[in-house]
Amino acid sequence: MKLMKWELMLGALLSTAFGGLLLLFLSQLLASWTDLSSPFTRTSSKKFEWQAQTPPALVPRVLQSYSFLLNHPDKCEDPRGPPFLLMLVMTRPQEVGVRQVIRQTWGNETLVSGVIIRRLFVLGLPPPLFAQELQDLLEEEDREHGDLLQVGFLDTYHNLTFKVLTALEWMAQSCPTAQYVLKVDSDVFLNPNYLVQQVLWPNGPTQLDFITGHIYRGANPVRKQNQKWYMSPELYSHNQYPDYCGGPGYVMSGSLALRILAVAKSIKPIHLEDVFVGLCLQQLGVKPTPSPPNTFLMFWRKYDHCTFHRLVLVHHFQHQELLQIWPDFILSHSACPTG
Repeated sequence: MKLMKWELMLGALLSTAFGGLLLLFLSQLLASWTDLSSPFTRTSSKKFEWQAQTPPALVPRVLQSYSFLLNHPDKCEDPRGPPFLLMLVMTRPQEVGVRQVIRQTWGNETLVSGVIIRRLFVLGLPPPLFAQELQDLLEEEDREHGDLLQVGFLDTYHNLTFKVLTALEWMAQSCPTAQYVLKVDSDVFLNPNYLVQQVLWPNGPTQLDFITGHIYRGANPVRKQNQKWYMSPELYSHNQYPDYCGGPGYVMSGSLALRILAVAKSIKPIHLEDVFVGLCLQQLGVKPTPSPPNTFLMFWRKYDHCTFHRLVLVHHFQHQELLQIWPDFILSHSACPTG
């Protein structure tokens, strides 16, 4: 099986030089924390130079001229019409097995009847050590599945804002008439049927200035430097963030996604992607719309089939667990009480 071959090859590559990979990856990560002004990696159709760098502050010419290393500009073309929902799944290059599990579970484009769903996995460059070998595996995976959207900078946590914005740039170029856009992480359980039927209402009018998820209101910046979500006063000086939807998963109307992309070019970028989107919403004068209560969970919850049928998303859900519970989730719906 091709997936098994990829995973074996990937495991061998990583395990032979794990220490060196870790050190080099951490050094690149630290560089991305401190340098938000280095140039985009430039690519050529003849040769790709493996010099992953952090993108600069966002300016219109950067986003407009940006090209993708793996791309599917015809992904949204369908004789039935534009997608009702475009899924942009944030994933790391080495997560071959995770992507395959998502394809088999909540990322299945045919899971919800009566609507058109399109899914793309968004990823950056692999860590520099064995980068060419990993890229070869990605290209083979993409030839088989046709669903990888690769951007040309190092795939790190602190580059997530740029990763999301370049994915929205792809949407603006290749899928501008999608009714709704879902930004979602790869470590979640997702219930697309509940999302479509109970949150987006496919038989109702499209909600133009619409974004929902788990809404954070009145959140304060973390000022302790040893914390994951540390925000320096130099980068963001205010004592409170605007309202924003939690990064593990939020959904917005396609028209609002385009407006966010446009206004993002005039806002100083910060590495907390969900907060940055909140800053864009503040600039636009748009408030997040509350979802049905307790349906976007930002924490792990033990699986219960009837409870999960009334949820949109559960964070910190590993792909092994997802694969185990999915058959029961699919088959158990009729056994759950309604209401």
